[in-house]
Amino acid sequence: MIDLYYWPTPNGHKVTLLLEEAGLEYRIHPVNIGSGDQFKPEFLAISPNNKMPAIVDHAPADGGAPQSVFESGAILLYLAEKTGQFLPSDPRGRVTTLEWLFWQMAGLGPMSGQMGHFNVYAPEKIPYAVERYDNEVRRLHGVMDKRLADHAFLAGDEYTIADMASYPWIGAYDKIPVDFAAFPNLKRWHDAIAARPATQRAYALSKQVNPNAGKPMSEEERKLLFGQR
Repeated sequence: MIDLYYWPTPNGHKVTLLLEEAGLEYRIHPVNIGSGDQFKPEFLAISPNNKMPAIVDHAPADGGAPQSVFESGAILLYLAEKTGQFLPSDPRGRVTTLEWLFWQMAGLGPMSGQMGHFNVYAPEKIPYAVERYDNEVRRLHGVMDKRLADHAFLAGDEYTIADMASYPWIGAYDKIPVDFAAFPNLKRWHDAIAARPATQRAYALSKQVNPNAGKPMSEEERKLLFGQR
């Protein structure tokens, strides 16, 4: 059994995508980031950076005490190794998958998050910041589109944790649609993943866990999410 500490955000979706694809038994513990659940001592004990998602595996491979894991990329890697799925076993395939996983963690996720912040959540429009992150995310979409021109998925012909890491960050903000007309290979890839039954099951959890998804933030929620030091 996997305990998943989750809220329906792009990083949260990464883990439910893999759990649903792998068929692992799990139970969700909602971490309402708008009400400050991420700062509770019991959550900080497994996720010291006060960010979700995090997991606790009650049946780790070594047979020992429950294993906690924080950081979405680390969770994907841990679960892929645990199940032997979605991470190629051949050395070159593994390296390629990890390259694109770390590319997402270091680039696509943070840059898309900043784009979303300055376009959607910032209390005032800062033109330089908006342009800076819009341009960088568009560049990253171009990197993906070029890669996907010759490959079905980011690491090659197989669907891997690299794709699961990247997918939730493509079109993460309704107010900032992706220019799929300019990136047809990215659209083909995105549509293929969206059509997977496991993807649909994973995203169906959003409204179950957070019925208020998509509603405007209160000032208190803004402070909790963006005003911490």
